[in-house]
Amino acid sequence: MKITALLVLKSDASASSSSSASAGGGDPLVLANATDVSHFGYFQRGAAKEFILFVARTVAKRTPPGQRQSVQHEEYKVHSYNRNGLCAVAFMDDHYPIRSAFSLLNKVLDEYQKAFGDSWKLAKSDATQPWPYLTDALTKFQDPAEADKLMKIQRDLDETKIILHKTIESVLERGERLDSLVEKSSDLSAASQMFYKQAKKTNQCCTVL
Repeated sequence: MKITALLVLKSDASASSSSSASAGGGDPLVLANATDVSHFGYFQRGAAKEFILFVARTVAKRTPPGQRQSVQHEEYKVHSYNRNGLCAVAFMDDHYPIRSAFSLLNKVLDEYQKAFGDSWKLAKSDATQPWPYLTDALTKFQDPAEADKLMKIQRDLDETKIILHKTIESVLERGERLDSLVEKSSDLSAASQMFYKQAKKTNQCCTVL
């Protein structure tokens, strides 16, 4: 079991309905980001980090307030929880239990608001300073048993439906195409976009995730 990344984002979806937020509005801002790409090949790590940012923004932007959703991509899952515009996203392998994953995201949002209050609402750009708690959580919660401990005190998880998507494409609005989003993304360098196109041709698209 592996957690590759944990992120906290400010999502404009907080001010809009699901459909309008998905179709328009600015991209979510990254408030905190902890990533471990050491298990990728040396020359893949830069592209992996860029794709993590790209997919995190893509999924967070399409997660309405109050919703929990999981997006399946090959052997990976991207979990997202939007709490009134403050959105936590996790990249995990397919073996990490979903309930444990959302217990962790709930804890991350609790800790973020304890540390920063509502200051995130004033954010105008991505944060560049690391948040030590998130870095520590990325290590500590590699063991789902640690997240399971959280589940015992987070009873509300059982009351909230988790929406499951089989592909990244299924999260997108009608008429949206992943290829177009990749081309327009400011998170992806030209090299990463080329990597995406080449990987897609060999049916290995986004294995960096």
